[in-house]
Amino acid sequence: MDIDKIFIPSTIALISAVVLFAVRAIAFKVLHKWAEKTENQLDDIIIKSLKTPSILWCIAIGLYIGIGVSELPERYVLYISKAIHVIIIFSITIAAANLAGRIFRNYVQASNLPIPTTGLAYGILKGTILVMGFLIILSVLGISITPLITALGVGGLAVALALQDTLANLFAGIHILVEKAVRVGDFIKLESGQEGYVDDITWRTTRIRMIPNNMVVIPNNKLSQSIVTNYHLPQTRMALLIQVGVSYSSDPDQVENILIEEAQKGADEIPGLLADPAPFVRLIPGFGQSSLDFTLTCQVREFGDQNLVQHELRKRILKRFRAEGIEIPFPQRTVYVREEKERR
Repeated sequence: MDIDKIFIPSTIALISAVVLFAVRAIAFKVLHKWAEKTENQLDDIIIKSLKTPSILWCIAIGLYIGIGVSELPERYVLYISKAIHVIIIFSITIAAANLAGRIFRNYVQASNLPIPTTGLAYGILKGTILVMGFLIILSVLGISITPLITALGVGGLAVALALQDTLANLFAGIHILVEKAVRVGDFIKLESGQEGYVDDITWRTTRIRMIPNNMVVIPNNKLSQSIVTNYHLPQTRMALLIQVGVSYSSDPDQVENILIEEAQKGADEIPGLLADPAPFVRLIPGFGQSSLDFTLTCQVREFGDQNLVQHELRKRILKRFRAEGIEIPFPQRTVYVREEKERR
């Protein structure tokens, strides 16, 4: 084969690709400046999704121009054409997967839907698109996918038997996402005692970030079978109960008014304490062994706010009781000592 028949088309293909790369760089700079001026996030998502695939498009167009001016034998042209088709399909698949994944995350976050943008949901969406692109590439290369699907079916049965635990965790994770009883960001408590915020739900495990900033990793299958208390459902707002004991000599109405007043004042000053619904007081548990036991019930924004709210409210109540002369008694017990006369 004459070397000029290879060198000239290769040079033209290389020059074409370099020119296209330069045009691509200029085009993306212009698009970035235009996207910064708009409030819509869709244009930014599209630009980011096309950045990597556009490199493959420049290479494919350069190859196409090169074989267009070449005098290569038909079979070589056929091979290069198939390679171009594979590059284009592969790049479009990557662009579609990235675009779909980013739009999914952006839409869920913007609409505040109770659907977690977790690694599992994101991976399933992108994986489906990539598998479809792979099957299309096999068809372009002339490889029949029917025997492949049959082989995968037989092999999949063997794999399923060998990976029962892994598949159980995968389907349990899908069940958790669909049921929405546990969502990313929720504060939950397991029956084993661990509690914290759900950090992520992956294809195999659920990660729970505890208050001390430790991470608990629990298999999805075990989580789906566990008794879970979700402090963010049906809503993040929750009731906070603070028990206060006072002396039996105290006026119950005065104590009730003081507790409600301090809770109402605190709603404007303590982060996380809500004014609505209004706080209320009940003489419950009631008559203790050495004190009148009241329960102040107020609302906090979410589970994580309760410690700070309790801390601030108890300090305010203690100061107010001292100012009003209301005593918080110590536990008292009366012991009767009976002396028996000495028997003669």
